[in-house]
Amino acid sequence: MLTLLSFASDFGRPAFVFFDFVTAILLVVLVLMHSGRDTGMGGMGYVPASQGGTHIVERNLTRLTVIVGVIFFANSIILYHMLA
Repeated sequence: MLTLLSFASDFGRPAFVFFDFVTAILLVVLVLMHSGRDTGMGGMGYVPASQGGTHIVERNLTRLTVIVGVIFFANSIILYHMLA
């Protein structure tokens, strides 16, 4: 963890702040792309009504959202330790 923080100090705080901003915007966009009950990616014709369940597009969107969320969380923790 200490090695990562020394790398972060060398790399620069503005880069991490910008990356945090970009991942936050991306996370908001990904969450808004998720479907409600019958709307969103699932209601756009990707999933036939007879199939039921979620389509691979929805599952991949969920996976991508989780990955971006974890990256955002880790970057926020790094920024907290840099600024504290």
